Amino acid sequence: GAAYDFSTDIGSLISEAQLETVTKHVADAVSKGAKVLAGGGARPDLGPLFFEPTVLSEVTDAMECGRNETFGPLVSIYPVDSVEEAISRANDTEYGLNASVWAGSKAEGERIAGQLHAGTVNVDEGYAPAWGSTGAPMGGMGISGVGRRHGPDGLLKFTEPQSIVVTRFLNLDAPPFIPQDTWQPFLMTIARSLRFLPGR
Repeated sequence: GAAYDFSTDIGSLISEAQLETVTKHVADAVSKGAKVLAGGGARPDLGPLFFEPTVLSEVTDAMECGRNETFGPLVSIYPVDSVEEAISRANDTEYGLNASVWAGSKAEGERIAGQLHAGTVNVDEGYAPAWGSTGAPMGGMGISGVGRRHGPDGLLKFTEPQSIVVTRFLNLDAPPFIPQDTWQPFLMTIARSLRFLPGR
C-alpha cells in the first residue's frame, strides 16, 4: 500500500529501473520453470512503482534471481535435506549483507548463525534486531555493503588514520665513520634483538 503510516507492510519501489529489474527477474524465472507461490506482478492500481510481494519455488542458478540480488519484494524457497546443506547453500554466494535463521531453539539458531557469511545475522527475526542494535557494527560481507555503520566501527569509517614515526636514535644508513660492510651486520643484530624488548 501507499500509506505513510504503519497500516501497510510493503510500500513502493524506489524507481522505474528497480520495478523493471523485479519484473524481469520474476518473468525470467517463470519462463525457465519457476513456480509462483504468491504475488508475481506489478500493482499499477496502487501506484506507478508497486510490485506484489512474491514467493517463488523451483528456482535454479540459471535464473536471474537465482544468483543475483533483486532488491525488491521477491524471495525464493530452496528445500534442503539438512542444516549443513542449508548453511552451505546460504554461503554459496558472493553477497552477504543480512541473514535470518529460524531454528528449533535459540542455541541452535545461534550456532547456525555463527557459520553464515553475512555482516548481520538475526535469529528468529528478519532484519530489525541487528539494524536496531546501534552499539554493534552493521555492514556486509563479500561484495555486499561498504564499510560499517553503528558502534565503534561505524565511527571509525569517518576517520582517516595517519602514521607519524620519529627516528630517535639512528636510521638505516651507516654513520660516516663506520664502513657499510661493518654497519649492516651490526644493524641486523640490533634489529633482531628488538623482539626481546617489552611492549614493542
